[in-house]
Amino acid sequence: MKQKEILLFGATGQIGRNLIRKLTKNNYKVTAVTRNIHRAGYKLKTQANPGYLNLVELKRFDVNKIEELIKNCSICINLIGILYEKKNQNFKMIHSDLPSLLSIKANEFKIEKFIHISALGIEKAYDSNYAKSKLEGEKRILKNFNNSIILKPSIVYSVDDNFTTNFMTLLSRLPVMPIYYNGRTKFSPIHVLDLVEILFQLINGKNQKLVLECLGPEVITFKEILNKLLNSINKKRLLLPLPLPIASLSAKILQILPKPLLTEDQLKLLKYDNTKSGLYDTNFDIGIKADRIFDVELEKYSFNWRSGGQFSKNNKLGQTK
Repeated sequence: MKQKEILLFGATGQIGRNLIRKLTKNNYKVTAVTRNIHRAGYKLKTQANPGYLNLVELKRFDVNKIEELIKNCSICINLIGILYEKKNQNFKMIHSDLPSLLSIKANEFKIEKFIHISALGIEKAYDSNYAKSKLEGEKRILKNFNNSIILKPSIVYSVDDNFTTNFMTLLSRLPVMPIYYNGRTKFSPIHVLDLVEILFQLINGKNQKLVLECLGPEVITFKEILNKLLNSINKKRLLLPLPLPIASLSAKILQILPKPLLTEDQLKLLKYDNTKSGLYDTNFDIGIKADRIFDVELEKYSFNWRSGGQFSKNNKLGQTK
């Protein structure tokens, strides 16, 4: 049987790095597309078995180069996504136009599968530009290529994420942490290794034209997540609910930063639960478990934010006032 050739867009993020490790360990050849081959090289080369990873630089969406890459692959995987817009990157371009282009080319060259990472809990978020662009991307993919698989994960966490690590940094430095909508928004966080296992099984399986919600084993509110983070880093902080007008004003100010802590669009998105919608099957429905527990996995790396670091003891001090 011919060895599958995997083409991977968005390889340098936490999902991409762990997926490269999983695929190359199992003797898949991976071509990872990156905007800066020199910057990405040190991150990615260490993840792969020698000879199983090829890096390709693509600074702009060059159609000719994309065609050349896709026609030589078995499966194309798109992990690219942004949480806020920049001058040279907007939601429509990244979440709608690029996935549409990749799925058109996947159909043109009759590859085995196109797998795309979207997002959970966006169907009701009509006032969020992020959510609208993601949904538009999904619709265009399913229209363009029958052999498409769309994965919709909740929060993906690990030591390499930008969620738990950023919040633990803030909680370790700030005496007060603002929370929005009273911290009631619900999530089903999934560990990156569980999501990678889902991807791996779908790469090897016969699934086609599938939309799948990817969930962890728990449903946790935003406030509960912050309390778990506080417990894990042995901190006590005041979690202060912000009235919506003040929250909106703070988002307007914070989104000016080069790397915004919060944008107006993200604030809108936080109104909506990030849990099973009932519209699609979940990984549990098709027999792929994701059973890593948030507290247990968090304990493996949260010592980096405790006083004393890896030599500290976790005394479970964090509390909400």
